[in-house]
Amino acid sequence: METLKTLQQAIVYFSNPDNCVAYLVSKRWKDGVVCPNCGSKEVKYMASRRVWQCKTRHPKSQFSVKVGSVYEDSAIGLDKWLTATWMVTNCKNGVSSYEISRSIGVTQKSAWFMLHRIRLAMRDEPKNTFGGHWQNPIEVDETYVGGKAKNKHLSERRQEEKKTIVMGMLNRETRQIRAKVIPHARREVLQGEILKNVGFNAHVFTDGHHGYEGLDKMKNFTHKTVNHINQYVNGRVHTQGIENFWALLKRGLAGTYVAVEPFHLNAYVDEQVFRYNNRKGHDGLRFGTCVEKTFGKRLTYKQLTGKTEVPF
Repeated sequence: METLKTLQQAIVYFSNPDNCVAYLVSKRWKDGVVCPNCGSKEVKYMASRRVWQCKTRHPKSQFSVKVGSVYEDSAIGLDKWLTATWMVTNCKNGVSSYEISRSIGVTQKSAWFMLHRIRLAMRDEPKNTFGGHWQNPIEVDETYVGGKAKNKHLSERRQEEKKTIVMGMLNRETRQIRAKVIPHARREVLQGEILKNVGFNAHVFTDGHHGYEGLDKMKNFTHKTVNHINQYVNGRVHTQGIENFWALLKRGLAGTYVAVEPFHLNAYVDEQVFRYNNRKGHDGLRFGTCVEKTFGKRLTYKQLTGKTEVPF
């Protein structure tokens, strides 16, 4: 299989439906095709329909490579799905549903739904904790997003209405980010997220927000702060790395997506986190990483919107 490095190469390659199937198979079943319903390897490929027949008798013995992925139950061709996936994984500030609609020839509503399914694939669910010694600490910060007023950093400490709070952590050693929407910026939430994501004996750098007080009494943390009222850097103690990520996130939200509902914001955060954490390497590698994460995940229109009928 050829190595894809550009959008043009991807469009040409995936214009062949058999190439689409072959690429997804290579990402999903590295040790041979397995029935997603029973786990059997006794399957036969029916090339005319691009589906497999499981030799074990059960109600769902026929399956395609889409089954059990974010692409399942979609009438949109894999060529368009993979092109859209390439675009959203490799556009630094994201890509709007209107741009996807124009580029691949689907309705804007279909493109919007597609993008949310791709964002689900991008979501990381790390099971390990960050570790951070003095030379490679963990930066922790939060920011306000949304509302009519200009986005403001939490250091300004204005409890404005119609704002959604996003909390993030940066491991300076690995340069990996974790971020999510949180309900409020009180101590129990802020410290709860840190305890969940940061390992014992870590050095944790934050601003002077009172919600972080007492961190040095937990998990043997070494907690250092920088007061943004007077300074932004105190030697190695700063949160500029995670603040740079906030700038990337807000640039995409303000310039590409414009109007993001608070209950969908986590998906847009997941998207930016994925691109940031996979920024090294060429576009084809980043795309392949995203495709590998499309399996084992589903998002229905009802789950996304609460509506039972798809209006497109």
